[in-house]
Amino acid sequence: MLSDIEIAQRSTMLPIVEIAEKINLIEDDLELYGKYKAKINLKRINQLAGQKKPAGKLVLVTSINPTPAGEGKTTVSVGLADALNYLEQSTILALREPSLGPTMGMKGGAAGGGYAQVMPMEDINMHFTGDMHALTAANNALSAFIDNHLYQGNGCQINPATITWKRALDLNDRALRNIVVGLGGRFNGVPREDGFDITVASEMMAILCLATDIDDLKNRLSHIVIGETYDRQMVTVADLKVQGALALLLKDAIKPNLVQTLYHTPALVHGGPFANIAHGCNSVLATQTAMKLADYTVTEAGFGADLGAEKFLDIKVPQLEKAPDVVVIVATIRALKMHGGVVKTELAHENIEALKKGFANLKKHIENMQNYGLPVVVAINEFSSDTEKEETCLKEMIEALGVPVALTSVWEKGPVGGIELAKAVIETAEKQSSDFVPLYDMKKRTIQEKVTTIVTDIYGGSGVQFSKKAKKQMQTFAERGWDHLPICMAKTQYSLSDDPTQLGRPTGFDVTIREFVPKLGAGFIVALTGQVLTMPGLPKKPAALQMDITEDGEIKGLF
Repeated sequence: MLSDIEIAQRSTMLPIVEIAEKINLIEDDLELYGKYKAKINLKRINQLAGQKKPAGKLVLVTSINPTPAGEGKTTVSVGLADALNYLEQSTILALREPSLGPTMGMKGGAAGGGYAQVMPMEDINMHFTGDMHALTAANNALSAFIDNHLYQGNGCQINPATITWKRALDLNDRALRNIVVGLGGRFNGVPREDGFDITVASEMMAILCLATDIDDLKNRLSHIVIGETYDRQMVTVADLKVQGALALLLKDAIKPNLVQTLYHTPALVHGGPFANIAHGCNSVLATQTAMKLADYTVTEAGFGADLGAEKFLDIKVPQLEKAPDVVVIVATIRALKMHGGVVKTELAHENIEALKKGFANLKKHIENMQNYGLPVVVAINEFSSDTEKEETCLKEMIEALGVPVALTSVWEKGPVGGIELAKAVIETAEKQSSDFVPLYDMKKRTIQEKVTTIVTDIYGGSGVQFSKKAKKQMQTFAERGWDHLPICMAKTQYSLSDDPTQLGRPTGFDVTIREFVPKLGAGFIVALTGQVLTMPGLPKKPAALQMDITEDGEIKGLF
């Protein structure tokens, strides 16, 4: 059995100019990064935005709560896009960019797998077109401007103890979570506590992914809150007058990246916020552009539907100005059995009772998406250990809910393995209308009410416990007029609750909010739960241990 990288390296890519021609783009619309990668220039993007042509169908791919058994959401997204094109439906794939943190940490590569991959996978998983580095540079430039402002006299009267802006690095490095800067005497700056976030969890990443053009980018950057003055007035980037310089560093990163799948389906891979910490969706610009260029856009939201899909619908959709026409929920029999109490080493054995018990997790996600007024299709991502009885049982439980279901084997068979799913998506998109209803009224509900609604309606919890700090923050934020913003929950991806050990469909639990972080540039407020960290650490045996490069430049061990 070939590894993902071996499959990718044995495949033949088309020049990116030829991929662009499939979606009516010419070379002048592109900024080439070698032969197989390009960015779509802003001039062409603005032209598309101004066209009266209606947007194509939007398909959102999400999943059950992830487990170590594997779900394959990105792989299914890629395979579905390939299958739609195989059925002669004009289709573009719109995905997030992988982060070096998970790539070199626990997860490995993140460009799909098997015969459902995005190419060139080595580049996409590593430095790609430099977007992550640009974001890191812009983030740390702001930190440098803040510390220089303190050193040069502190004209804004910033209280160093209140500075919330952190430095960033696109790697897992737990040693940088809490640091002290400015040491070494008065010529080296003002000493203060600081820390690092991983780049994909930074507000800079969220801003890039939600900005609709350069002007919007600069406006969002100007609204970033970096701390408070000694008399408790907030200080923003606009006060430091550096939004133009920050936007300049992001002038290329804001442009969507065009690549291709193994089967030459056009793919826009752009932006990569984490879904358990940030909002977990690719850029608004990439998705909007894809919908103007194709009849079908397949995009995904990170982790389970309780995180990525909820944030897509409540944070991204208002900026996108279009809700999904179909939601595809990916599930595997292996993962559902794990949600039903089976340990990973026993998943290869048939276990109908555990499957039925674990089905409660999938059922909850189906109900959640339907409550938004959205048509749902379930994709059962097949594994070789699945038995016929298990597949029949799962299909019957899904069909009993009145939901279309399709067995999917794109990892093994490429687009042919996704035809059943593609047909179900097309039929659902054409026969069922999307009647989107937001989870909460953005302007009329308080922060407490919004958080409580997410916990009770999406997670199925009993209620919310707010720390003393969180209660005080809610009062302050309301006084400052920030309570009209949506909530971005920072929660474990492994459970509907804030306890990663509670699998399946837990009930009767409370979620504890330890503090809030205002992200005014991004336009949302982050609610921190449990032990979620904004800078992950590396595992005992990181994926990097398997990575190497040969004398002739061939990459090894990248998933």
